[in-house]
Amino acid sequence: MTDLVTPGRLPASVTAPDLLELAAGYHARAVTPLGTHEASGHLVKVYAIEAPGRVVADQERSAALKLAADHLALAGARGSLGLAVLLVHAGGDGDYTLVHTWIEGYMSDLAIFAGPAGDPGRMRPGRQGLAPCVWEEAVLAHERDAFTRHVLSGEGELEQRLAAWSGDVLKGDVR
Repeated sequence: MTDLVTPGRLPASVTAPDLLELAAGYHARAVTPLGTHEASGHLVKVYAIEAPGRVVADQERSAALKLAADHLALAGARGSLGLAVLLVHAGGDGDYTLVHTWIEGYMSDLAIFAGPAGDPGRMRPGRQGLAPCVWEEAVLAHERDAFTRHVLSGEGELEQRLAAWSGDVLKGDVR
């Protein structure tokens, strides 16, 4: 087996200048839990993610909850188990709303909506293949762990498990 990570031997598709430029601009983003809400019969744990200089205002939160409710209205057909996570991301290059739903068979369903910064009325489904960014992935990783810890592996009645899941939030800067 050849070690491909040696000086001068990186594959052609590894663009060192682009990776180093990306690393130089990498920074923390604020994550704030915004409570658990009901939307289309789902318990929805809501988070704001804010790029430096950006804020998720009440207008964006309300619009994202409406968008999530519309999306979750058909979630039963996708096998939804009734629990979801909503990320409202005021990003550096625009705004994003992610609706992550736990579905049957230990799987999840993810919808990503994107739009211009500060204009929640223009959110549209993201392009095919679009996936969460590094900051969104940090919140979703926490939520995966909270779901397995409290709901799947938890103890007590379902209401107790859901209360523990709802209270287990990520807060502060994520990198």
